[in-house]
Amino acid sequence: MGVAWAGSPQSYESFINKHGLTFINIDDSDGDIYSHFGITGQPAWAFISQSGEAQLAFRVLSEKELDEQIDKLRSR
Repeated sequence: MGVAWAGSPQSYESFINKHGLTFINIDDSDGDIYSHFGITGQPAWAFISQSGEAQLAFRVLSEKELDEQIDKLRSR
């Protein structure tokens, strides 16, 4: 799931369309989700296991790194 923090709904949609994102994206204009995870800027990733444990990354991830994080979640 993608979480948009700053900008207008039109800018979110433009970003989603430009990058061909096919996963759910939500608006966090009030910053509640970012605050919950202690995220103060972008890019940031929160990988959340089924048990609710969050693993955070505060940088750009390569496709390989992203795949590895997703595989870790699947194996839990």
